[in-house]
Amino acid sequence: MKTITLPRPPKVGLVSLGCPKNLVDSERIMTKLRSDGYAMSPDYSGADVVLVNTCGFLDSAKAESLEAIGEAIAENGRVVVTGCMGKEAEIIRERFPQVLAITGAHQYEAVVAAVHEAAPPSASPFTDLVPESGLKLTPRHYSYLKISEGCNHRCAFCIIPQLRGDLVSRRPDAILREAEKLVAAGTKELLVISQDTSAYGLDLRHAAWSWRGHEVRAHMTDLVRELGSLGAWVRLHYVYPYPHVDHVMPLMAEGLLLPYLDIPFQHASPRILRAMKRPANDARVLQRIRQWRAEVPDLAIRSSFVVGFPGETEEDFRYLLGWLEEAQLDRVGAFRFEPVEGASANALPDQVPDEVKHDRFERVMELSARISAAKLEAKIGKTLDVLIDAADVGTGGATGRSKADAPEIDGEVHLRDAAGFKPGDIVRARVEDSDAHDLYAVPV
Repeated sequence: MKTITLPRPPKVGLVSLGCPKNLVDSERIMTKLRSDGYAMSPDYSGADVVLVNTCGFLDSAKAESLEAIGEAIAENGRVVVTGCMGKEAEIIRERFPQVLAITGAHQYEAVVAAVHEAAPPSASPFTDLVPESGLKLTPRHYSYLKISEGCNHRCAFCIIPQLRGDLVSRRPDAILREAEKLVAAGTKELLVISQDTSAYGLDLRHAAWSWRGHEVRAHMTDLVRELGSLGAWVRLHYVYPYPHVDHVMPLMAEGLLLPYLDIPFQHASPRILRAMKRPANDARVLQRIRQWRAEVPDLAIRSSFVVGFPGETEEDFRYLLGWLEEAQLDRVGAFRFEPVEGASANALPDQVPDEVKHDRFERVMELSARISAAKLEAKIGKTLDVLIDAADVGTGGATGRSKADAPEIDGEVHLRDAAGFKPGDIVRARVEDSDAHDLYAVPV
């Protein structure tokens, strides 16, 4: 029998920084490279080239990206840089002239071409194999589903449109085909992401495409209704509170969508919201939150807020605290305002001192922890579904998330007496205890 010696595929190391949208970019790049015959290296030493997918949103994120590039160069030496910080190639080149190539965010063809040049592929029908659902950088049981790129907003503190451009929506049939493949490959939770999920399809004029014998509009409501029919949990992220968000409440009530909304409110003071160039009708938002919860009583809302924005007074900040008390959001993240090169907010007067920013950050987090603790305590004795993320065979314990918890950013549910369960299982569990962030439960 003739022995076939398979060629050694070139190996690519990957460092992926930043948000889930960057993670999806990394998955797409690695899927393409895998189909071209590349293998992934788990460490620097085994890689023929290292790809660093950078974040460039905040100065702190840029510093982290530069540190990662420096580490990759020191450990390997052959580095290709991509991602949001690729817009500032001159800064990267000045610091690291030995970088092989630099490309911007979601420039898939350019970065793949750069990798090809740095480590030419060795074509082989035995190694150019990719799962139909593509390569994933998340656990098998949950997947990020990016529905659009870019953003049409011009918020004063943000440079995302400069980094990623204006809104460009994907066709609904393409999104649904990708989601269908992910579910068939074992995905139990689809996390819908974009810069502005509510604006999906606006650039396509909400045109319709054929899917499974019927027409589906490029519109958030129509898209998520179809996603909900695939049999996986569907979680919505980065939803601006446009009026049509009201129309997804019946879908949540029917069980087609998880009762969860990630809405980046950013502030509550009308004066600060106007300075941020964001919608400023906070009273209407509170009214709609009450309406949503009347329709979907177990609705969980998470949001993020910026404290210390230029011109923010103590009165503005107290307004925010009062708004949070009334809104009773389930999960809250806070950020101290940080100047970002290219953002118009940098030129605003009355910059807030760092010590004041820190104090306000601590006060927001203290309030949000108190609200979260009370909300979680109210769940003691209730039974809920838990998606298992990790199981400890030795102790019989497991860790998962309820429908109110997104991976990485929200709380967890810690299970006892959970022997036999594995990641991806959905378990009914009774809540026995809680703290400010997590629940403790037992399978029933």
